[in-house]
Amino acid sequence: MKLETKRTYLRNLTVNDAADFYRLNLDPDVLKYTGDAPFQGVDDARRFLEQYDQYEKYGVGRLAVIEKGTNAFIGWCGLKYSPHIDEYDIGFRFFKDVWNQGYATETASRCLEFGFSDLNIDEIVGRAMTENQVSIKVLEKIGMTFKQQFDFDGQDGVIYRMMKSEYDKISATTGK
Repeated sequence: MKLETKRTYLRNLTVNDAADFYRLNLDPDVLKYTGDAPFQGVDDARRFLEQYDQYEKYGVGRLAVIEKGTNAFIGWCGLKYSPHIDEYDIGFRFFKDVWNQGYATETASRCLEFGFSDLNIDEIVGRAMTENQVSIKVLEKIGMTFKQQFDFDGQDGVIYRMMKSEYDKISATTGK
């Protein structure tokens, strides 16, 4: 899967991304609101990527975000399908040195477009810990609205969502 935005390329994660994937998950500030533990080493990140099967099983997945100007791996963004609850969710994670530059909003918007326009998904959600106001702001910027609160690994969390019908209305008025 390959997608493009004004400043980035989005492509499937591969085992060749293991060192960058490991480095991204080492930063405690990056992991602060995720509920994830850091990988123990590059080999753990590589094993995770070797076993990552979202692309093959569901036609979606988290995508490596590559900055066009530098060709650098700056994070990931994408959809994930959870079959046990029949739900697609959008997620994103970036290195701190590119925070507050609009990459999360830019890539998440493109992933929503792909999900609704290309895959015809009916609903996409975004989850965040209530304390993670920056991620919540990104979900709001891409047009998602508050759906409900939930328990996010023992923390207060929120679920935002967008329906395909809402996306289609927005797209019709903006000419997307």
